[in-house]
Amino acid sequence: MVLFAVSCGQKATSKALVLYYSQTGTTKIVAEALQQALGADIEEIIVCDPYDPDFNATIARGQKEMSEGKFPELEPIAANLKDYDVIFLGYPVWFGTYANPIETLLQTVDFSGKTVVPFCTFGSGGLDTSSKALAEKLPKATVLPGYGVRTARVDAVPAEIDRFLKEGGFLAGKFEKRAEFPAPHAVSEEESAIFDAAVGTYPMIRAKATDVAERAVSGGKEYLFSASDGRGTIKVYVLAEDGKDPVFTQVLR
Repeated sequence: MVLFAVSCGQKATSKALVLYYSQTGTTKIVAEALQQALGADIEEIIVCDPYDPDFNATIARGQKEMSEGKFPELEPIAANLKDYDVIFLGYPVWFGTYANPIETLLQTVDFSGKTVVPFCTFGSGGLDTSSKALAEKLPKATVLPGYGVRTARVDAVPAEIDRFLKEGGFLAGKFEKRAEFPAPHAVSEEESAIFDAAVGTYPMIRAKATDVAERAVSGGKEYLFSASDGRGTIKVYVLAEDGKDPVFTQVLR
């Protein structure tokens, strides 16, 4: 069990639990990175009737559960949440928000008075929307800014988790303080090419960049593109590290 100093008006020392659901094992990687960095307790959320590993089968079942309002039964949580001040709550993003088993958890477990730190894995995005949904679902808890990572970038987790925890005050130590993005400007041909290379053939993004802001980060640049996908404007974060191909890290819809 970890005791750590925190900021944002939290207690000077807090007991932390990493509590997560992982269908394919990707969210588990993030959960274990958090646990190892913090030395916190950890527990996996287990669905009594596991989802089919087939992607399409999971989509079909998930949609049926949401339309009927009947969410999966979970095995009882072994940890006593009364023993913890801070809950790092992890999940994959489904349908733009937290995975269905988390809905069951929120309906059956009392998070009143807790500080909840979301973390999630996704194909293109969903940290913002799922965090907002958590805050609305847990009005008696404090939901802090969370951490999210694309499944395609899971190798970046250890370094990003270290920075996230230090920036949030959960770990002591130095971290890169990034400047705010400046005002955006119309994309140049070079910047448009960076956007296209980062998005590549990803099937969920069919968009054309219109404007961009950029800032220097350790070892390269980070871009925040606005792009039109025919349905409206999306925001796309792109990381261009020195000597590497640009990659998009998150989409905000």
